[in-house]
Amino acid sequence: MFTKLLQALKDNRRTIVFTEGTDARILEAASRLIADDLMNVILVGEPSAVKAAAKKGDFDVAKAEVLDPATYAGMDEMVATMVELRKGKMTEEECRAALAKGNYFGTMLVKMGKADALLGGATYSTADTVRPALQLVKTKKGAHLVSSSFILYRTDKDGNDEKYCMGDCAINISYEDTLDKEGNVVFTAAEKLAEVAVESARTAAFFGIDPKVAMLSFSTKGSGKGGTVALSQAATQKAKELAPDLAIDGEMQFDAAVSPVVGQLKFPGSKVAGYANTFIFPCIEAGNIGYKIAQRLGSFEAYGPILQGLNAPINDLSRGCNAEEVYKMAIITAGMA
Repeated sequence: MFTKLLQALKDNRRTIVFTEGTDARILEAASRLIADDLMNVILVGEPSAVKAAAKKGDFDVAKAEVLDPATYAGMDEMVATMVELRKGKMTEEECRAALAKGNYFGTMLVKMGKADALLGGATYSTADTVRPALQLVKTKKGAHLVSSSFILYRTDKDGNDEKYCMGDCAINISYEDTLDKEGNVVFTAAEKLAEVAVESARTAAFFGIDPKVAMLSFSTKGSGKGGTVALSQAATQKAKELAPDLAIDGEMQFDAAVSPVVGQLKFPGSKVAGYANTFIFPCIEAGNIGYKIAQRLGSFEAYGPILQGLNAPINDLSRGCNAEEVYKMAIITAGMA
């Protein structure tokens, strides 16, 4: 799962910033990353508080760079840059106040090239991690929204690796048309879900999965009506237009996506039905429930949410994470840089 990422980090050293530098889980993971010599580490926090927390947990982070927004020498430059980026939406005073917080400060370190990647969310909400990223790092060219996916991993009884990608399970609650001031549709719900599908396929490929994308639903090939069926159908066609070479099909139920017998019975001739490894959910309820079922009942390790569509690798942690999860997500995040 991590072999290629570890080699990439050895070949191209990266710097990661943690926005919650006094959190024990962050400090434990940071001490391991430093001991393993995998990357440069920046911890955001007041130095004496970081040192005290590290001492309490017996974590060696002496080689980490600790940056405190309150005493950061480049703060005036950072504020000026943020004012320019916000284009009149925030005053200088508002920008300075925002940058006093670890989430905004850490994001600006990435934006200004002081760090290559950011990992946060041990205490911040997902919204508080994504909002600064959207405002400052922004979406990459061609992307209209930020989405997420999870990589599900386990070793089967024969010792073979099983890897799947699931999206979006953390960011987009639902998909609606975007309208301009006159009420005209400028970006459809189907185009949004299609973009999630294509971005998730790229994430899957990054982790060594040859993406076969199933647009999930409670309906297979028109067997059901209502709900999000029409959305999944339209998004499938849009995704095929966005990425003609991508193996993608839908709409289909989960059993049709993973069982060759059921898949070819319900969706005859599909190259994806029965063989899917990348699953796109029509709303966050289905996605979040789905990946957690796989994690808890299927004994899969779940890595994510991996944010998609941004100009730089910025990832979110669950507030219920442990140090092992932080360590592995740091490798993923820095590796994406």
